[in-house]
Amino acid sequence: MTARRNQDWGEIGPLPTGRTICATDAELADWYTAQSGDELPLVGLIGGDLYRTLGGRGDRERPFRDDATRVAIDLVEVTLDGDPTTHMGVAHLVARRSWLFGPVTFVMNADFFGRWNVAPRAHPGDGRVDIVEGDLGLGDRLKAWRRLPSGTHVPHPGITQRRSAAFNLTFAGPRRIWLDGRPIGSSVSVAGRVRASALTVVL
Repeated sequence: MTARRNQDWGEIGPLPTGRTICATDAELADWYTAQSGDELPLVGLIGGDLYRTLGGRGDRERPFRDDATRVAIDLVEVTLDGDPTTHMGVAHLVARRSWLFGPVTFVMNADFFGRWNVAPRAHPGDGRVDIVEGDLGLGDRLKAWRRLPSGTHVPHPGITQRRSAAFNLTFAGPRRIWLDGRPIGSSVSVAGRVRASALTVVL
């Protein structure tokens, strides 16, 4: 079920014995990609930026406890330059040439990218991603970096934000693309769509 404003999201219930536990965003995306069948996948989560967004505190035993939390989360399907290969992500996509110069684009299903609170209003269960784009001069870029951990880098006239269930991004030149912290290629265009409530994680 897609999360709605002012409605409860998730339920209480432990992860059944023998189920998989994932410790990173990329590991969770890979696990999901390997699944088959119509049943909504159920998996434990104990680390990563999505885990932090969901309020995880690093307790590796909690998913098996009776007071564990189960939430249905969205995933993001991504293709590059029209290539039919689909890449699956759970937390974030980053498109950039360099951190020091040129535009940087974040597509966020989670709030966090490492220690940065890139998209403070992102919600991994609302059926949309937050797209945050900026092309700042070095001085403003350094100021934004200092504010990113607290999420106070926005609003800023050089940073745009929008929310969408699908996106098509086209760049002036090739950018390197990272999905859940790992490189997936270099591209001048990225297309993606949200797969709402694609799996349930327990934490």
